[in-house]
Amino acid sequence: MSSTNQQSATGSFTPDLKPLESYASGSDGATLGRMSINKTFSGDIEGTSTGEMLSARTAVEGSAGYVAIEQFTGSVHGKSGSFVLQHFGIMAGGNDRLILEVVPNSGTGDLTGLSGTMTIDMSGDGHQYALEYAR
Repeated sequence: MSSTNQQSATGSFTPDLKPLESYASGSDGATLGRMSINKTFSGDIEGTSTGEMLSARTAVEGSAGYVAIEQFTGSVHGKSGSFVLQHFGIMAGGNDRLILEVVPNSGTGDLTGLSGTMTIDMSGDGHQYALEYAR
């Protein structure tokens, strides 16, 4: 099923992040961390994801960065398969930037050819997502 129409999928997710042993140590006020990512999605996206995050915090309060990779398995608007999301996040005293993008050619099953970007909103209750995608 090949379609290039842009679509939106929205809903919520529950994250479960657990610290992992770090293979690097920070210096000069930087703290390096590593975590496992497990999420359960509901709404237009139904399923789970697993992945790993690397983070760095500086000595300045509210200043940090992270990168992560997670693989989602489930369905998007009833289409089953999997895909990989890549994260890039920067926090700088309230000027936060977060980029989540579907890794090209990572879609499987009915999600083969999926491309798109995801936003996350944590301003209200819980974690809300919006996936803007095409297949």
